[in-house]
Amino acid sequence: MTAIPAPFSGLPRVNLMPRSEIARRERDKLVTLWVWIVLGAIVVALLIIAGAFALKFVADQRLAAEQTKTNALLTEIASLSEVSQALSTQSELTDFRTEAMAADLAWSPVIAKITGILPADATLTGFDMTVGGAPQGDDPTAEAGLVGTVSIDSATPLDIVAIIRSLRAVDGVLFADGQSVTSSQVTADRYAYQLNVQFDQSVYSNEYAPEEGGE
Repeated sequence: MTAIPAPFSGLPRVNLMPRSEIARRERDKLVTLWVWIVLGAIVVALLIIAGAFALKFVADQRLAAEQTKTNALLTEIASLSEVSQALSTQSELTDFRTEAMAADLAWSPVIAKITGILPADATLTGFDMTVGGAPQGDDPTAEAGLVGTVSIDSATPLDIVAIIRSLRAVDGVLFADGQSVTSSQVTADRYAYQLNVQFDQSVYSNEYAPEEGGE
């Protein structure tokens, strides 16, 4: 007859631990787990707080450095106040000179324009002219710049009408008055003439005009 093997081998075991003890141990494990969770949370919170303090410390250091730089710049600017004041004064004087010398004349070209149309035997003996106002626009040919009379003499009688026509054709001449021409024999061999002439503002030298693009 064949023997039937036992369904288990070894010594039989019986758990004699009370259920209350098993429950207590489970509670202890759960409490231990929560303690570790709380401790971990505290550690994380401390790390976050430490990181925040570290960032604030770095930010404070950078702020202090920027404030130091700003103070240094303010000190440097204060040291340049005299230079700034001098530059401001220079600018004011430059503007004043520009306004005061706006009607400055280039006399040599004016004289050359008048003598350039005179006959060979005629001489410019004098002139009495008044400078016009400061330029008011961008077109210097639109306003009077020099108004007055010129005196001419010659050893022979001149065709003064032809001279006036030639003067009217000169660049920069706005007006030459033929009706104001007078002539007289001042000596036995000299004749004197006087006529009115008006130039535009292109005769101004513009030496003290503000530069293009400048203030």
